[in-house]
Amino acid sequence: MDLTAVMNSFLDGLQKGDGGAIGIAVAIVVVILSILLFLLRGKGNKRQGILLLGMCDTGKTLMFHKLVFKSDKPLHTVTSISPNNGDFTVPGKNKSLKIYDLPGHERLRLQVLEQFKGLARGIVYVIDSASVQKDIKEVAEFLYTILSDPVILANAPPILIACNKQDQHLVKGATFIEKQLQKEMNTLRVTRSAALQQLDGTTGNNNSYLGKRNKDFEFSDLKPMKVQFVECSALDTSDKDQPGLMEVEKWLMTVA
Repeated sequence: MDLTAVMNSFLDGLQKGDGGAIGIAVAIVVVILSILLFLLRGKGNKRQGILLLGMCDTGKTLMFHKLVFKSDKPLHTVTSISPNNGDFTVPGKNKSLKIYDLPGHERLRLQVLEQFKGLARGIVYVIDSASVQKDIKEVAEFLYTILSDPVILANAPPILIACNKQDQHLVKGATFIEKQLQKEMNTLRVTRSAALQQLDGTTGNNNSYLGKRNKDFEFSDLKPMKVQFVECSALDTSDKDQPGLMEVEKWLMTVA
């Protein structure tokens, strides 16, 4: 049948108010609207957020202000009890990333992680390099929770471990911190797998197992997730040899 004749017959039916032609037209409109809604929903869910995570007093909020507002003025911050957000403009590109500074308080951090984890295009896990040895267990536990979260595992966003406060004396460097965290994560992997086995009666072969089995934990084994360590300082100093946030900004440029 000639397509032109079919279209003319269909349009003629619409003009005359034919019920069959009207039904077909309504069905076509519904299909088109459904497709548009699906496309718009997919666009709205695009992950463009960078989550700043970590324990209290690691310097997350100061880092947030330096990245978003480019402020060189001294800033006094207090422990955040609600998320902060703002745009980081990517140098040399017509792009920006939404930065979310999430509270590190032990009573809030898991709740806000649950709320924002689906937005993560990347995650910056901020560590206080001066107190990391004292707090290593808690630092490792929260990091393990983040890395083993089902949504994080599925999306596999790049992770930056920002070893902050490198402006202070006698702090630990990124290489030392990475090794210490790997030891703690190795222990946590054993204890958490055992706990899951007791709860569900399985052999521990779950999707949240981190790293390679029968091998000590290493961050390099978390593929396709890529974990990188950098040294940084959110506090402005007059010492030109201090790292500042240059390495963090470089990483953000690669994620954008």
